[in-house]
Amino acid sequence: MQPTDTDTARAEQARKESPFLTTVEAATYVCLSRRTLEKMRTAGDGPAYRKHGRYVRYHIDDLDAWSTARRTNSTSEYGGHTQPARRQRQSPKPSQAPESGKRNPHKRTEGG
Repeated sequence: MQPTDTDTARAEQARKESPFLTTVEAATYVCLSRRTLEKMRTAGDGPAYRKHGRYVRYHIDDLDAWSTARRTNSTSEYGGHTQPARRQRQSPKPSQAPESGKRNPHKRTEGG
């Protein structure tokens, strides 16, 4: 879902009335896509959010603080923050040979 002019207007109106924005409004406010904001929320490196029942809401002050914390002076630096850690793939468990006399149900046998 792409932000529309209506979403932008609602975000501006919300700034005047309610400090809480939906994900689409918050994404428009910080100039990101809705999906990027959702991914950042899942990874834990996005702006702080609140759960109001089943709804996710972003407070404008939290969005401003998050944006300010990412202010940089140069594109050659990462902004003083550590880069997000990459997930390490876990090595597979060592295979265990089946006990003698027991058949491995996952092993294919010839002819069957």
